[in-house]
Amino acid sequence: MMKKFFILIAIATTIVACSDEDIKRYPPPSTGGSGSEVGTAQIWVTSGDESRLLSAQDNLSIIDNNETSYPSITINEDEQMQEIEGFGAALTGSSAYLINNLSTSQKNSLLSNLFDPENGAGMSYLRLTIGASDFSLEDFTYNDMPQGQEDPNLDNFSIAPDEVHIIPVASDILAINPEVKFMGSPWSAPAWMKDNESLYGGKLEEQWYATYANYFVKYIQAFENHGISIDAITPQNEPLHTAGYPTMRMEANEQANFIKNALGPAFAEENISTKIIAYDHNFDEANYPMTVLDDADANSYVSGSAFHAYAGEVSAMSQVHNAYPDKGLYFTEISGGEWSTDFSSNLRWYIQNILMGSTKNWSKNALFWNLALNENHGPTNNGCQDCRGVVTINSSGEIEMNEEYYAIAHFSKFVRPGAHRIGSSDFENNSGLTGVAFQNPDGSKVLIVLNETPTSKTFSAIMGENRFDYALASESVATIIWE
Repeated sequence: MMKKFFILIAIATTIVACSDEDIKRYPPPSTGGSGSEVGTAQIWVTSGDESRLLSAQDNLSIIDNNETSYPSITINEDEQMQEIEGFGAALTGSSAYLINNLSTSQKNSLLSNLFDPENGAGMSYLRLTIGASDFSLEDFTYNDMPQGQEDPNLDNFSIAPDEVHIIPVASDILAINPEVKFMGSPWSAPAWMKDNESLYGGKLEEQWYATYANYFVKYIQAFENHGISIDAITPQNEPLHTAGYPTMRMEANEQANFIKNALGPAFAEENISTKIIAYDHNFDEANYPMTVLDDADANSYVSGSAFHAYAGEVSAMSQVHNAYPDKGLYFTEISGGEWSTDFSSNLRWYIQNILMGSTKNWSKNALFWNLALNENHGPTNNGCQDCRGVVTINSSGEIEMNEEYYAIAHFSKFVRPGAHRIGSSDFENNSGLTGVAFQNPDGSKVLIVLNETPTSKTFSAIMGENRFDYALASESVATIIWE
């Protein structure tokens, strides 16, 4: 635990050239074919054994020879695919509470490590809960009424609960990184709009569709008044799940009807440019977003579909992309927890299945669940009892940067908003290597490579007539960037 605490203090200083001892342990490879240096590439590595944690290594030589006998990946920057909007996590009520109660110096240091592109991970996308979730301090919506009472004009609408912690922390984040985008997702409509008059389960009654659409409008406008633009919303978090915390069932045809008859027209009437993203649930029900998109009237208002990774396969995103290539794909939730505590296996799984997996299947972002939790996996609001945050803020004041932090950082720090995924071949079968490539708005190229094997692997990256080689340590991930 103490080692991870010191990581927070020292993270800005770990980005240095590798030491003589590192060179002895991980000697640079000999080339598959000689050539003259035509450029250099910067490289950062995180190792499964935690000996390197987002650590800069000696620059690699780019040479004018593309012949190699090593496993190779070919980069084609002329093949431009989806635009990347960002990488990050959810600023839940619990996360904001913990962050906002740090001392000013600790809070500034943590937020810099999370969001500063130069001195930290450069996270660029956050998900907010519209009202309470299973990680809030209590149950609430922005328009709660006494049992049996209604408020069709939303006269009692108020985001006051979020003005305590969410909005101050979000504002501090924007001061560090103004590029950060926000997505909002509700766990439940106000109870008086639902058929069971409870925040737990039930469905939105059709008579309140227009009122609930106005609820979203007021939410977006209220946050805008605080200088926080909501770039996208989903109509319902996990619409096929109900539980003993705020939840609401919303079938695919119901979501299509709500969007085309209420939410879309309300946004149009109020000149709301916030994207409407359908679904927001697991990979295993790809027919849900396609049902929404199959409805021509709903389709006209929908910008894309969002997915979680608790069931099914990431290829579901490509299934939807192939059916609707003009619509965006978003990956919006996965959580770590006590069910899996090995740093190396978690790092590799996140890189392979979530960050590479989602972007190679057309996602424009990749988000983890709680940005921060405490050592007791909370505060929780009747939800997951053993989830892990991207960082852990202990009651003692210690802060741990977890494996989720390093996995996200290998993308968020280097693949900036506005980047595009670019063409990259697959490594040879059985090499144990996986890669994905991007081009940033400034023209720089980024290659992330994962070595899943228990041995060091030397590989080559080929760019036209040029290439570079690198020996990547076992169970490690490398991010390489060049002009």
